[in-house]
Amino acid sequence: MALPKYITKIDEIEHIPEAEKEKLRKITDKFVFRVNEYYLSLINWDDPNDPIKKLVIPNEGELAEYGRWDASDEDTNYVVPGCQHKYKTTALLICSEVCGAYCRYCFRKRLFRNDVREAMSDVDPGLEYIRNHPEINNVLLTGGDPLILATKKLRYIIEELRKIPHVKIIRIGSKLPVFNPMRIYEDEELHQLISEYSTPEKRIYIMAHVNHPREITEQARKAFQALHNAGAIVVNQTPVLKGINDNPDDLGLLLDKLSWAGVTPYYFFVNRPVAGNNDFVLTLKEVYDIVEKAKAKTSGLGKRVRLSMSHTSGKIEILAIENGKAYLKYHQSRDGNYGKFMVLDCPDDAAWFDDLPGNEQYWEKPEKKVEEVVSVNELPDMPQKRRRWRTRTTSPTK
Repeated sequence: MALPKYITKIDEIEHIPEAEKEKLRKITDKFVFRVNEYYLSLINWDDPNDPIKKLVIPNEGELAEYGRWDASDEDTNYVVPGCQHKYKTTALLICSEVCGAYCRYCFRKRLFRNDVREAMSDVDPGLEYIRNHPEINNVLLTGGDPLILATKKLRYIIEELRKIPHVKIIRIGSKLPVFNPMRIYEDEELHQLISEYSTPEKRIYIMAHVNHPREITEQARKAFQALHNAGAIVVNQTPVLKGINDNPDDLGLLLDKLSWAGVTPYYFFVNRPVAGNNDFVLTLKEVYDIVEKAKAKTSGLGKRVRLSMSHTSGKIEILAIENGKAYLKYHQSRDGNYGKFMVLDCPDDAAWFDDLPGNEQYWEKPEKKVEEVVSVNELPDMPQKRRRWRTRTTSPTK
């Protein structure tokens, strides 16, 4: 299989000046860096604000004191190691801690710290939990990126899930269709695996992570087609990111190009307030206005996308932000408040649900540990070790 060469050291990228590399080494000492030659070829190095570059090349803002490691309190959702069960019918298997691409905005940035081990190489405890909970009818394989796993490993997971009668849908979250499309369209074993287990009654969904229309190249479309031919259904989700896709023209073109390629626009997300992500943050009003202008440029197929926040309490859909008010609805809820309609004041600088005055009346903080803000600069300079992720904690508040 002719796969692109991967690069894990910033020094190997000749387009970056030495003075800039010196600054970026401080970041790669804290967070893993990984990119490949194919994706680097999409960057316009003459443009200092190139969006593809910003997606994967470290930036000094990652060391800023902003946000929390686990902004959606995923730590409270673990039921066994490597398996989350937040919503009644859905379970998550964190089956890979490795990504094809380490996107700098990633909401699971904590996984890419040198002192973290949250994903499990042994998925059997999670599989056993799913077997014993018949209310779970769909399972999301996530990480990291599950498609970075060897197809043999992926086959084991999917075969075991397909032995569980109540699991109808298997979802695979992945950046690889646009980051390393050759891994998708050249792997006949992967195609065979999908064709065996994505059936008319029980489909496999690929949850693609396409952030910018320039990622949809001829190779990416070939990867989408290979997935379609194998019987998978491909949808897309992306946060709206400052400096990357916050232009309505770019975002509208993304909706068009996805629809043209047969990929359903699924979610636009508000960027979570994750540690080190301040450079990518937009206010809720900015995000809403950009998305509405983008949707005005596309057909009804593109307009299927929903703008949401993946909050501790659930997925909160942003219906409108007008005249200083946020009109919201629980699209999914950990407490069973699905469909709950909310109207809250929306300050100009509000960038997350917690920033809206009065939000506390609609949810309670999780009963488990609550994480404090910790500076990225406090991370230890240490080699990679197989250590469980640890954070400071305080007693939960309500």
